[in-house]
Amino acid sequence: MYLSDKWEDYRIVDASGGEKLEYWGRYLLRRPDPIAVWEDKGDIQAWNSPDAWYHRSAKGGGSWQVFNKHIPDEWQIKYRELVFNVRPTGFKHTGLFPEQAVNWDWIAELIKASKRPVKVLNLFAYTGGATVSALSAGAEVCHVDAAKGIVTWAKKNVESSGLGDRRVRYIVDDVVKFVKRELRRGNRYDGIIMDPPSYGRGPSGELWKIEDALFPLVKDCVELLSDDPLFMLINSYTTGLSATVLKNVMKVTARKRFGGEMDADEIGLPIESGMILPAGISGRWWKLC
Repeated sequence: MYLSDKWEDYRIVDASGGEKLEYWGRYLLRRPDPIAVWEDKGDIQAWNSPDAWYHRSAKGGGSWQVFNKHIPDEWQIKYRELVFNVRPTGFKHTGLFPEQAVNWDWIAELIKASKRPVKVLNLFAYTGGATVSALSAGAEVCHVDAAKGIVTWAKKNVESSGLGDRRVRYIVDDVVKFVKRELRRGNRYDGIIMDPPSYGRGPSGELWKIEDALFPLVKDCVELLSDDPLFMLINSYTTGLSATVLKNVMKVTARKRFGGEMDADEIGLPIESGMILPAGISGRWWKLC
């Protein structure tokens, strides 16, 4: 398993009964997490005294119940030298997926070890955790997401991390259409990251269903790789796509064309009880320098 266990500003106190209890900096949040199917709440007092608790609605969505009147609308947490702005959103998320920290480290290590200029394409880039990490390691990044507000949030994370002067291009666009245009333009990248949703729609209503759309997108992205590519990272939170599926996809695309190494596994976060909370899977392909 790829384990994100180097956090200092984030930790999971407990997970049980379809929920998790986690510290984001100094604030304790209680949120749904359907993967925590076991029933064994440890510290009942902690479960009953969060700063805020997200309740799902039977009609869909949900809302936050705030107990600490001093909790800010937004605050910052750090991972190593990176700084992220987080806030409780209406969709239970905080604007950051802390399990991805293990991938941020992997990306940064490859970029630094290459000792050459590296261009990275970050697709479905959300608030830019991987973008910030790649910039910090010295890469040039093209950050693509279909949601304008999310891209604005990513810019703020880049600036908060002191990287506002780095070479980064922000694109608000449908990922599939953008990749097709980049192919026609002849642009190439040394590293490609993608964190596709299971299901969604682009800014103009474009339908995305990962089981149908992932492989064609990966094929196109392999065509976008430079003649001397460095890596490709595919993340998935879709239960139907196993680590083996991602390895198969990379085997017949990136590895078939460029050789190199590949791996895929669950990603997870440690729980203070000693258990691990799974949080999706990652497929990695890379070429040794």
